Amino acid sequence: MVKNNYHFDNVTLLVTHYNRSKSLERLLDNFQKVNCSFSQIVVSDDGSKAEHLSYIQDLRKKYDFDLITTPKNKGLGNNINKGQDAVTAPFTLYVQEDFIPLPGCEVPLKDAVDIMNSEDFDTIRFYSYLEYTHKEYFRNGFSKMIFNHASTNLDKFPLYSDHPHLRRSNFFEKFGRYSEMKNPEKTEFDMMISYLQHNGKGLLYDDYKGVFEQINTSTEPSTMHADRQSWRERDNFFVNTAKYVYRFILFNYSLYFKKYG
Repeated sequence: MVKNNYHFDNVTLLVTHYNRSKSLERLLDNFQKVNCSFSQIVVSDDGSKAEHLSYIQDLRKKYDFDLITTPKNKGLGNNINKGQDAVTAPFTLYVQEDFIPLPGCEVPLKDAVDIMNSEDFDTIRFYSYLEYTHKEYFRNGFSKMIFNHASTNLDKFPLYSDHPHLRRSNFFEKFGRYSEMKNPEKTEFDMMISYLQHNGKGLLYDDYKGVFEQINTSTEPSTMHADRQSWRERDNFFVNTAKYVYRFILFNYSLYFKKYG
């Protein structure tokens, strides 16, 4: 049986990378295995060690991508910014290097591109740790994410996430550039607030575990997990209550201040 090839001629695949060249290879290899190709691939590296950069140079011979580097680590915000600046296609599929596309991913990817071509959505998400709190079914297995101001659920805020998503390549014109020289969570938080402030419109694929999978190995572990573990994995009622109150006030104040302040 002949497999279909899916070439997305109006999409740039943007991959952010830092010291996980084997993970990058696994991601690019899996896109080949599912027969997906793009008009351009951009790998934006955040000052990786020499051995990783050397390995990436070898990968370029096989996968034909544009490599954007920096002499020293400048953080996630700078890494996304300089990578996005190098994009030439009207749509960007943003994926961090620790994800892989799953078999069948070509269908929702194609549907998402078709939707972006005909509708005014800013982003279409393919992955999430949790179900979004308020949704309205749209079509083709995608649902609109609805921001409910009255909800006390903190999970209402991340209409934007740096998980794999399709976005318009002029994303910065509406939402601004990513905050630089901050930790990754603060960078993502700032963009999440900007997305809400500027009335971002996004979809989430309902089977949000069925398009991409996040994989971290012992040899190339996540660089984010250690930073998040101390807060998120404590099972303490008082700590969790204090965290909830703090984050609820912080989220709402940040949104109000940035919109009206």
